[in-house]
Amino acid sequence: MIPISDINPRRRFPYVTVALIIINVIVFIYEMLNPNLHMLIYKWGIVPKRLFTFGGREYLTLITSMFLHGNFAHIIGNMLYLWIFGDNVENFLGPAKFILFYLLSGILAGLIHSIMYASSMIPTIGASGAIAGVMGAYFYLYPNAKVLALTFLFFYVTIIPVPAFVFLGIWFLMQLIPAFTSFGRLGAGIAFWAHVGGFISGIVLIILMGGRRRRDYYYNRYWRRW
Repeated sequence: MIPISDINPRRRFPYVTVALIIINVIVFIYEMLNPNLHMLIYKWGIVPKRLFTFGGREYLTLITSMFLHGNFAHIIGNMLYLWIFGDNVENFLGPAKFILFYLLSGILAGLIHSIMYASSMIPTIGASGAIAGVMGAYFYLYPNAKVLALTFLFFYVTIIPVPAFVFLGIWFLMQLIPAFTSFGRLGAGIAFWAHVGGFISGIVLIILMGGRRRRDYYYNRYWRRW
């Protein structure tokens, strides 16, 4: 299933979410134009062994790595998830708290990944750890909101509304299972533990920031009419 939208009205325009998407796109364009891309990624991506060996400036990579992406599919997928789930979490927290929440989620995701692969010299990049935090917060705040998912059933393609707790729960399991089965090696080049850590961190952070589950029967009425 690929999310294309959600049924969850917001009260305010998500300026921070849009700004984060724009910044990520600008950085990605800079990456694509940089003749020393590999050096750029190695310098500003998270390298677990280097992080724990040298510290200092290396801790900055816990933030800089969030704004680097490896290819078009990587950034398009991340920005799609950020746009769908970020606006409502930003509306709930407000712009300032959302920035703090986003950065802390990404930092914690990077730390958890680095702890799990402490001896690795492979750089890790991407906003997915921070976005996983946003998804964890959405999972906690809006479990009954509907996510419109593009679904492939053999040769049949359709769009179906799926409860957020189902969609995000499936997504989390798809990260958790390979995280354990590929423990000790980066399965398929994907930092599954960053996704798992980010998702859990997002739930914990949103609770600490005063989050309460939304009990809005709008979703049930809309579901029956959809």
